[in-house]
Amino acid sequence: MRRLTHQDLEDMLLGAVILGAGGGGDIAEGRALIETALVAGKTFDLVTLDEVPDDALICTPYLLGAITPLSAAEERQYVGLTDSDADPLLQAYGEFQDHLGQTFYGTTPCELGGSNTAAAFFPAVMNGHKIIDADPAGRAVPEITHSTYYLNGLPAAPIYAVNQFGESFLIDKVKDDQRAETLVRALTQVSRNTIAAIDHALPMRDLRDVLIPGTITNAINMGRICREAMATGADTAQAIATFGAGMVLFDGQATRVDYKTDQGFTIGQIVLRGNAGDMTISIKNENMACVLDGTVKATVPDLICFFDRDTGAPVANPDVVKGQSIALVVLPAPAPFTSERGLSIFGPRYAGIEAQFNSPIKVSS
Repeated sequence: MRRLTHQDLEDMLLGAVILGAGGGGDIAEGRALIETALVAGKTFDLVTLDEVPDDALICTPYLLGAITPLSAAEERQYVGLTDSDADPLLQAYGEFQDHLGQTFYGTTPCELGGSNTAAAFFPAVMNGHKIIDADPAGRAVPEITHSTYYLNGLPAAPIYAVNQFGESFLIDKVKDDQRAETLVRALTQVSRNTIAAIDHALPMRDLRDVLIPGTITNAINMGRICREAMATGADTAQAIATFGAGMVLFDGQATRVDYKTDQGFTIGQIVLRGNAGDMTISIKNENMACVLDGTVKATVPDLICFFDRDTGAPVANPDVVKGQSIALVVLPAPAPFTSERGLSIFGPRYAGIEAQFNSPIKVSS
């Protein structure tokens, strides 16, 4: 077991923003959750898959929704509703344990990102439970189906969800993860575009060979590399590309930032103008594909990540502004998504591109 320090947690958040590939939630939200737990005197105990007993019950808490703010018209439907005093993640965690009649051993994130990784930590540590050094995505992803859970046919249900108004929802049975995505996404659309949910409540024996091991440690190490590069004025984009076995693909200035909320997702485009031309990045919460003057350069499942050239900091999509100087880094996809089945659910076609997956990253022989 490793007890994470405050610096470990800060580095983890920074690394998770990078691995969020534009999505994964706001780091400020993640930091607030971690600070709340630390102020309450809680500890963050990270355990490897090998340290978890076979019969230990693990679950996956997360926040689901769009990453863009609501319009004034959308806000009007919530007039008269007041926020609950209870934190939705903690309410869901407690009520789900009551429903199951069992106590969770710990949690694993659904993905890596500025808020969603911390969101999985929060209910665990507030209850004195463990954090598992693994997750089912290895990056941020738009949908529940983009996971090793789905690739291995593990059931998502029962799913427990709570919104900020304190309303709770139990989905006891569901056809498959695609249907689970549809149902939980629908709940977000009547819950101010965000909801706390918990799924895949399963014993470790069912998860041990499914989860991607060591992903939290990887985020911590990546965040440390980024922090140290920023502190010394080094090229953070290149430092992360080197550490992550990726590449700096493009440098340019943001000339267009265009988002809208559609069916619970943030959909849009960012255009970077550089010496090589205009790079258009398509977005569905995360960065899906980048196209240089009509030529596809990278797509999911590879990670397309932004770094501010002036500060060196990683940049999530909601924080990109016109005129910003950005380095675009491509990191290699988690291995499960490069399989035939993985690409069928989270490859170029999901990004709207009718082409075979062709990573720009060249692996050294």
